[in-house]
Amino acid sequence: MFYYLKGSISYKGENFVALDVNGAGYKVYTSTGTISKIHTGDETTLFTYVNIREDIFDIYGFPAKEELSFFELLITVSGVGPKAALSILSTLNPSDIITAVITNDVKSITRAQGIGTKLAQRIILELKGKIPDADVVSGIKGEGGYSDFLAADNSGEAVSALISLGYSSQEASKAVAAVENASTVEETIKEALKRMM
Repeated sequence: MFYYLKGSISYKGENFVALDVNGAGYKVYTSTGTISKIHTGDETTLFTYVNIREDIFDIYGFPAKEELSFFELLITVSGVGPKAALSILSTLNPSDIITAVITNDVKSITRAQGIGTKLAQRIILELKGKIPDADVVSGIKGEGGYSDFLAADNSGEAVSALISLGYSSQEASKAVAAVENASTVEETIKEALKRMM
């Protein structure tokens, strides 16, 4: 269907924008973060997912391809439809989702409206095998979320050391994230290794 829509914002609702594309107004559902950053009259491009059912024709749009990719990843989880996925992306950015999945952080995911504990647990379980190591590394290097965690206490160095020992970035990141009260990189590595043994 549509890969992206490019036009000007003619109206902003609570969870959607009206995107004027050459005189045609498309109702595009998007995250609250996106709505807060764009203004009426702005020219913008939204990468889209079209949800078509018997009585539904909804368009979901995101300003970045990565956000669209995570939306599409979330809706592969049984019980997560487009509205639930949008709710999660309105609460957590992609790097936050990576962090929550790696660290089994159910509480963060349940902050999203309409997401209960059981569904959050299912999201973590089903996404564990679907987030490739490249995405984890990208999450570590990106701005905010996981990178803030890594920068806070030398965790980045500990993850790198564990990767050099042959562990995957996902295994290393998960083990380091679970370590508490380690004051040095060496202590963090030792504690992380104990958890992986």
